Amino acid sequence: MSRHRWKSPRPTRRHALVTLFAVACVLGAFRLPWSDAPRAESDRAAISRSGVLGGASYLIEVPANWQGGLVVFAHGIQRGSGSGAVTAPPINAHILDAGHAWIASGYRAREYQPHLFIEDLIALRELFLREIGTPRWVVIYGRSMGGHIVVASLELHPELYQGGLAECGLVDGIGIGDYLMAYTAAAELISGVPILDAPDRDAFARLVAERVVPALGMPGSYTERGRRFDSVVKYLMGGDQMGHDLPLRLEGLRSRYLLNMLYRAHDLDNEPNPGLRGASTAHIRYRIDPGLGLTEDELNARVRRLQPAKDSRSPTVNPVYAERTGRLQAPLLTLHETGDAWVPLSLEQSYRRRTIAAGTDRLLVQRVTRAPGHCGFETSVSARAFDDLVAWIERGVRPVGEDVLAPDLSRIGLRWTPILLLEDPLAPRR
Repeated sequence: MSRHRWKSPRPTRRHALVTLFAVACVLGAFRLPWSDAPRAESDRAAISRSGVLGGASYLIEVPANWQGGLVVFAHGIQRGSGSGAVTAPPINAHILDAGHAWIASGYRAREYQPHLFIEDLIALRELFLREIGTPRWVVIYGRSMGGHIVVASLELHPELYQGGLAECGLVDGIGIGDYLMAYTAAAELISGVPILDAPDRDAFARLVAERVVPALGMPGSYTERGRRFDSVVKYLMGGDQMGHDLPLRLEGLRSRYLLNMLYRAHDLDNEPNPGLRGASTAHIRYRIDPGLGLTEDELNARVRRLQPAKDSRSPTVNPVYAERTGRLQAPLLTLHETGDAWVPLSLEQSYRRRTIAAGTDRLLVQRVTRAPGHCGFETSVSARAFDDLVAWIERGVRPVGEDVLAPDLSRIGLRWTPILLLEDPLAPRR
């Protein structure tokens, strides 16, 4: 049988022009919306400013070789009264060395008030545009409570930001209040101590110290009831579908074990903390391992259910404290620690589900490190995340991340953990 080689027709000049036109159309259709913005002038001197805007201290840093990128930094919670203290981003030197500018606000107040702090950052951004110039893109970068600010800003003000970076963040917003009150309600039920009936904070603290601790024990020395409670906490923090514990969860829980039990006033109308006003456990489906003397059905039927104050989670009245929608319009990259008991990995899992439901999960990349603390990331990990986010924004290169909803999370975070701790179950053994 003879063999014939198929020959393609020789392209003509007309074909070549048609092809070039088609390619140009495709590239134009997929051009990133900020790619046409002019680069900022790179021959002017560096700028370093500080001041007060709307009662909030601020910092502005612009490198001499500014390439037109701007990072808006949202710091975490600060306790006390009065205006907050302004802090630089943890990777401020890396941002500047890469040719990008950054701004940071101390906020006009302290404690947990993201609705005010979002406004403070928007005002500071506008000041930068007036006094420095128009950036090619703006990234909002936050840690801890700043993660709530990042996600709420991306959802509620999508026209202002072209990307977000959240570290150890409250990415599911008011979900942090739900988690802490679910934790407290579980401690009440399993210990048998009615701590949520305490008339004030002092009485609550006495009940916890004098009755809850003896009933449950402490991490590493649990009573039988304490083992039940710890199993519930394992799943509240993000334990996987197969029942595996999160790496280093118990180590992270030690410092937060009692602090996570929160007093909430009975008169929610006069509660100043919007997180406590909006917290709800009505939707929480508790889990517990079998064989501990308390079934999931019994647990969910008997645990006290806490309701939020009226309109405290309303999308129209209190949009910052409403449940997040997952409707992202710009890339978001997050970093989280496995053993963070204050701001648990379950918040990342919840927000991932929201983006899946909204059809925007392609815009969310999540990374995890195997560590027991809160916001203890290596500088190299944060810097790489920032660089990868910039590449995503500027060139459309979506970074690699983790599947925080995988059925088995026992090996999660290996890629992003520079050195495994000795306590890590996967650390090499001598």
